[in-house]
Amino acid sequence: MASSALDITSLTEDQQLALQQYTSVTDQELDAALPLLQKCQWNAQIAITRFFDGDADTVDPVAEAARAAPPPPPAQSARRAETLMDSIPTRPGGSRGRGAGNGLEVAPRVVPTPESQMTQPLPFPFSILLLPFNLTYTIFQRVFGAVGYIFPFLPRLLSRFYSGRASQPSRDSGRRPLNPRDTAARFIREFEEEYGVTHGTLPFHEGGYAQAFDLAKRDLKYLVVVLLSPEHDDTAPFVRDTLLSPEFVNFAKQPSNNIVLWAGTVQDAEAYQVASALNVTRFPYACLIVHTPSVSSTAMSKIATSAGPITAPDLITKMQTAMQERSQELERIRSQRQEQQASRNLRQEQESAYERSLAADREKARKRKEEEAEKEKTEREERERAEQKANAARNLAQWRRWRAQSIPAEPGPEAKDVVRISLRLPSGDRVVRKFTPEAELEELYAFVECYDLLGEEAQTSEKEVQEPPGYEHEYKFRLVSPMPREAYEVEKGGRIRDRIGRSGNLIVEKIVSEEDEDKEEEQ
Repeated sequence: MASSALDITSLTEDQQLALQQYTSVTDQELDAALPLLQKCQWNAQIAITRFFDGDADTVDPVAEAARAAPPPPPAQSARRAETLMDSIPTRPGGSRGRGAGNGLEVAPRVVPTPESQMTQPLPFPFSILLLPFNLTYTIFQRVFGAVGYIFPFLPRLLSRFYSGRASQPSRDSGRRPLNPRDTAARFIREFEEEYGVTHGTLPFHEGGYAQAFDLAKRDLKYLVVVLLSPEHDDTAPFVRDTLLSPEFVNFAKQPSNNIVLWAGTVQDAEAYQVASALNVTRFPYACLIVHTPSVSSTAMSKIATSAGPITAPDLITKMQTAMQERSQELERIRSQRQEQQASRNLRQEQESAYERSLAADREKARKRKEEEAEKEKTEREERERAEQKANAARNLAQWRRWRAQSIPAEPGPEAKDVVRISLRLPSGDRVVRKFTPEAELEELYAFVECYDLLGEEAQTSEKEVQEPPGYEHEYKFRLVSPMPREAYEVEKGGRIRDRIGRSGNLIVEKIVSEEDEDKEEEQ
């Protein structure tokens, strides 16, 4: 199944827990985390090891996960949602909640259960049957609440009489349930208003317990969890004398201590679930949680706890002692992560350099290919122009020979009423030629064009030549009379006698085209 099509809600409880552990440590997206966890048979420890070692693709983790995987759990309903009680060890001293021979109790990651999933509504017929009992219970609760408001010592006395000094956390079901971030904001606001402190006096984490838990695990910081219960008399002195003391405030704000401080009141659903998961039996409660690789590669354990009233120096000393015991181990893990990150950065830089080099080679190949194509195009155009020029020259030579054969002979001395034209050629030679009165102006142009082919020897030796097919001749000169200057264009046609007269002196002027001008300028 593709990761993009995998429905997370269809995962079992153990699979969701493995996914949460893996993403909290590696900070990967779900699309990248799900395929590796599936390969590792949903063993989070093996998946995390393969991720940081960078050999998830080279080493087959399936066989190793199959050997390390526990027996498959019984099938569970897909509708079952993750709750706090699923993470609570069944026995306080059981193997699930303790480290292997080191006395550390694993701290669970608590995801608050939505209010809609904590209580399942009864079907409508049952609700109708239980309506009298619900009304009776509501009236009794209201009356007992009014008596407790008038006599405040009665609820405390009954609470101590019922459960003694060690009591389980109680939750106020009347408080409006909010999401973890809003719940944390509400607690901080009520804490500051009740004890008269400004915002930021204590660096509370403005998010849920799971977010603070993941932050401490990812950055290898110490998570200080403080749980308060307004029903206990020791809460207010503990807050004023211990939490708000200058020593503890400095201890929590000191950057070198790497502390993430999260606090809550058990009146809220999330803090209540956290208290139940941490097996809290006495308030006020504080504990220090940190990553303990000696237990497992992903475990977060409680290394120091405090239940009940305690002075600030004693609490700080207890936490500092536990932090010193774990400092070397955390430094070793930080060094390993830095080396792994440096290796990943180096690999990324090498891959980036390779990609840049490959892109440069592609660009060079593209430019070379374009230059070759441009060169081939230029050569092809030059060949085409040369062929066109050669064809034009052959057609012009054939047309001149053909036209020279079709020019009538010059009238003899006995001819009368002839037209006598004196021509000055571009070479400087002067030629006098007689034409019949009916001769067209084009015949005069043809005489000038074919003058060098009109010799008697050329005419006798020249064979019959055909007009080149599809060729239209264009004269590259014009005939002009010098004074007054007048040009006799061949396009206007007409007879020589009508256009020029019985005689005339004409100059042959060459017509220079734009291409010829460009060639002359280049030369």
